[in-house]
Amino acid sequence: MAPNLSLFSVNALLILSTDGTRILAKYYRSPHTASTTGATTENPYPTLKEQKAFEKGLMEKTAKSTADIILYDGHVVLFKAESDVMLYVVGGMEENEMMLYQVVLALRDTLQILLKNSTDKRTIIENYDLVALAIEEIVDDGVILETEPGAIVQRVSRPPQQDIQVSSIDLSEKGLLNAWEFGKKQLAERLRQGL
Repeated sequence: MAPNLSLFSVNALLILSTDGTRILAKYYRSPHTASTTGATTENPYPTLKEQKAFEKGLMEKTAKSTADIILYDGHVVLFKAESDVMLYVVGGMEENEMMLYQVVLALRDTLQILLKNSTDKRTIIENYDLVALAIEEIVDDGVILETEPGAIVQRVSRPPQQDIQVSSIDLSEKGLLNAWEFGKKQLAERLRQGL
Protein backbone atom coordinates (compact mmCIF):
# COMPACT_ATOMS: atom_id res chain seq x y z
CA MET A 1 0.00 0.00 0.00
CA ALA A 2 1.43 3.39 -1.01
CA PRO A 3 1.89 6.03 1.69
CA ASN A 4 -0.39 9.05 1.71
CA LEU A 5 1.24 11.42 -0.75
CA SER A 6 0.66 15.12 -0.42
CA LEU A 7 2.01 18.43 -1.64
CA PHE A 8 2.01 19.61 1.96
CA SER A 9 5.60 19.47 3.18
CA VAL A 10 6.38 22.39 5.46
CA ASN A 11 4.97 22.50 8.99
CA ALA A 12 6.61 25.79 9.94
CA LEU A 13 8.93 28.45 8.61
CA LEU A 14 10.66 30.49 11.31
CA ILE A 15 13.04 33.41 11.54
CA LEU A 16 14.39 33.78 15.06
CA SER A 17 17.09 36.03 16.43
CA THR A 18 20.08 34.35 18.03
CA ASP A 19 18.88 35.46 21.47
CA GLY A 20 15.73 33.36 20.90
CA THR A 21 13.18 36.07 20.15
CA ARG A 22 10.74 35.55 17.32
CA ILE A 23 11.09 37.78 14.29
CA LEU A 24 8.71 35.97 11.95
CA ALA A 25 6.91 32.66 12.37
CA LYS A 26 4.52 30.89 10.01
CA TYR A 27 2.97 27.62 11.19
CA TYR A 28 1.03 25.57 8.70
CA ARG A 29 -1.43 22.73 8.99
CA SER A 30 -2.41 20.45 6.17
CA PRO A 31 -6.01 21.01 5.14
CA HIS A 32 -5.93 18.24 2.56
CA THR A 33 -4.28 15.25 4.24
CA ALA A 34 -6.42 13.01 6.35
CA SER A 35 -5.41 10.79 9.22
CA THR A 36 -6.72 7.23 9.54
CA THR A 37 -9.76 8.56 11.41
CA GLY A 38 -10.66 10.87 8.54
CA ALA A 39 -9.99 14.10 10.45
CA THR A 40 -7.63 16.71 9.05
CA THR A 41 -4.14 16.82 10.47
CA GLU A 42 -3.95 19.55 13.07
CA ASN A 43 -1.08 21.91 13.75
CA PRO A 44 0.95 20.29 16.55
CA TYR A 45 1.53 23.76 18.06
CA PRO A 46 -1.86 25.51 17.93
CA THR A 47 -1.30 28.00 20.76
CA LEU A 48 1.26 30.76 21.09
CA LYS A 49 2.54 29.22 24.33
CA GLU A 50 3.24 25.88 22.62
CA GLN A 51 4.88 27.64 19.66
CA LYS A 52 7.16 29.66 21.97
CA ALA A 53 8.13 26.50 23.88
CA PHE A 54 8.92 24.74 20.59
CA GLU A 55 10.98 27.70 19.36
CA LYS A 56 12.90 27.95 22.66
CA GLY A 57 13.77 24.25 22.60
CA LEU A 58 14.71 24.49 18.95
CA MET A 59 17.08 27.40 19.63
CA GLU A 60 18.71 25.51 22.50
CA LYS A 61 19.26 22.41 20.36
CA THR A 62 20.50 24.21 17.25
CA ALA A 63 22.86 26.48 19.21
CA LYS A 64 24.94 23.36 19.95
CA SER A 65 24.59 21.76 16.51
CA THR A 66 27.19 22.01 13.77
CA ALA A 67 24.97 20.45 11.10
CA ASP A 68 22.23 22.09 9.05
CA ILE A 69 19.69 19.37 9.82
CA ILE A 70 18.38 17.95 13.07
CA LEU A 71 15.51 15.83 14.32
CA TYR A 72 13.54 17.66 16.98
CA ASP A 73 10.20 16.88 18.62
CA GLY A 74 9.16 14.48 15.87
CA HIS A 75 10.10 16.87 13.05
CA VAL A 76 12.90 17.26 10.54
CA VAL A 77 14.36 20.74 11.01
CA LEU A 78 16.71 22.40 8.55
CA PHE A 79 18.31 25.68 9.47
CA LYS A 80 20.84 28.29 8.45
CA ALA A 81 22.53 30.91 10.60
CA GLU A 82 22.80 34.38 9.08
CA SER A 83 24.43 37.18 11.07
CA ASP A 84 22.24 37.48 14.18
CA VAL A 85 19.26 35.46 12.91
CA MET A 86 18.44 31.79 12.40
CA LEU A 87 16.29 30.62 9.47
CA TYR A 88 14.32 27.40 10.12
CA VAL A 89 12.21 25.14 7.94
CA VAL A 90 10.30 22.48 9.88
CA GLY A 91 8.84 19.43 8.14
CA GLY A 92 7.32 16.12 9.11
CA MET A 93 9.38 12.98 9.65
CA GLU A 94 8.26 11.56 6.30
CA GLU A 95 9.31 14.62 4.28
CA ASN A 96 12.16 14.73 1.81
CA GLU A 97 15.11 16.47 3.48
CA MET A 98 16.49 17.68 0.16
CA MET A 99 13.26 19.52 -0.65
CA LEU A 100 13.24 21.15 2.77
CA TYR A 101 16.92 22.05 2.35
CA GLN A 102 16.09 23.74 -0.97
CA VAL A 103 13.44 25.80 0.85
CA VAL A 104 15.88 27.02 3.51
CA LEU A 105 18.47 27.83 0.84
CA ALA A 106 15.86 29.67 -1.24
CA LEU A 107 14.85 31.69 1.81
CA ARG A 108 18.46 32.55 2.66
CA ASP A 109 19.43 33.47 -0.91
CA THR A 110 16.24 35.47 -1.50
CA LEU A 111 16.78 37.47 1.68
CA GLN A 112 20.38 38.14 0.71
CA ILE A 113 19.26 39.52 -2.65
CA LEU A 114 16.29 41.50 -1.32
CA LEU A 115 18.19 42.91 1.67
CA LYS A 116 21.41 43.51 -0.27
CA ASN A 117 23.55 40.99 1.70
CA SER A 118 22.44 42.48 5.01
CA THR A 119 20.41 39.63 6.50
CA ASP A 120 20.24 40.73 10.12
CA LYS A 121 17.49 41.31 12.66
CA ARG A 122 17.24 45.07 12.17
CA THR A 123 17.13 44.87 8.37
CA ILE A 124 14.55 42.08 8.39
CA ILE A 125 12.30 44.07 10.71
CA GLU A 126 12.69 47.23 8.59
CA ASN A 127 11.80 45.26 5.44
CA TYR A 128 9.22 42.99 7.05
CA ASP A 129 6.79 43.41 4.17
CA LEU A 130 9.29 42.15 1.58
CA VAL A 131 10.34 39.26 3.82
CA ALA A 132 6.73 38.20 4.40
CA LEU A 133 5.96 38.40 0.68
CA ALA A 134 9.06 36.35 -0.13
CA ILE A 135 8.00 33.65 2.33
CA GLU A 136 4.52 33.57 0.78
CA GLU A 137 6.13 33.11 -2.66
CA ILE A 138 8.27 30.23 -1.37
CA VAL A 139 5.66 28.39 0.72
CA ASP A 140 1.88 28.79 0.63
CA ASP A 141 -0.17 26.92 3.26
CA GLY A 142 2.68 24.45 3.70
CA VAL A 143 3.05 23.72 -0.02
CA ILE A 144 6.41 24.52 -1.59
CA LEU A 145 5.78 26.78 -4.58
CA GLU A 146 9.16 28.15 -5.65
CA THR A 147 12.80 27.65 -4.69
CA GLU A 148 14.51 29.80 -7.31
CA PRO A 149 15.69 33.01 -5.55
CA GLY A 150 15.75 35.08 -8.75
CA ALA A 151 12.13 34.28 -9.58
CA ILE A 152 11.03 34.98 -6.01
CA VAL A 153 12.83 38.33 -5.91
CA GLN A 154 11.33 39.30 -9.27
CA ARG A 155 7.80 38.56 -8.05
CA VAL A 156 8.27 40.32 -4.71
CA SER A 157 9.99 43.46 -5.97
CA ARG A 158 8.25 43.91 -9.32
CA PRO A 159 6.82 47.42 -9.79
CA PRO A 160 3.24 47.78 -11.04
CA GLN A 161 2.91 47.18 -14.78
CA GLN A 162 1.10 50.45 -15.40
CA ASP A 163 0.19 53.49 -13.41
CA ILE A 164 -3.51 53.90 -12.83
CA GLN A 165 -4.73 57.45 -12.91
CA VAL A 166 -7.25 57.58 -10.08
CA SER A 167 -8.55 60.93 -11.25
CA SER A 168 -9.63 59.38 -14.58
CA ILE A 169 -11.88 56.76 -12.95
CA ASP A 170 -15.53 57.73 -13.15
CA LEU A 171 -17.11 56.86 -9.79
CA SER A 172 -20.48 58.41 -10.56
CA GLU A 173 -23.59 56.26 -10.83
CA LYS A 174 -23.36 56.33 -14.62
CA GLY A 175 -19.69 55.30 -14.52
CA LEU A 176 -20.39 52.40 -12.18
CA LEU A 177 -23.29 51.22 -14.35
CA ASN A 178 -21.02 51.36 -17.42
CA ALA A 179 -18.42 49.28 -15.58
CA TRP A 180 -21.13 46.78 -14.56
CA GLU A 181 -22.35 46.43 -18.14
CA PHE A 182 -18.80 46.03 -19.43
CA GLY A 183 -18.17 43.29 -16.85
CA LYS A 184 -21.38 41.47 -17.77
CA LYS A 185 -20.45 41.55 -21.47
CA GLN A 186 -16.95 40.23 -20.74
CA LEU A 187 -18.32 37.41 -18.56
CA ALA A 188 -20.91 36.45 -21.16
CA GLU A 189 -18.23 36.38 -23.86
CA ARG A 190 -15.95 34.18 -21.73
CA LEU A 191 -18.81 31.80 -20.97
CA ARG A 192 -19.61 31.52 -24.66
CA GLN A 193 -15.95 30.70 -25.39
CA GLY A 194 -15.97 28.00 -22.72
CA LEU A 195 -13.31 29.56 -20.49
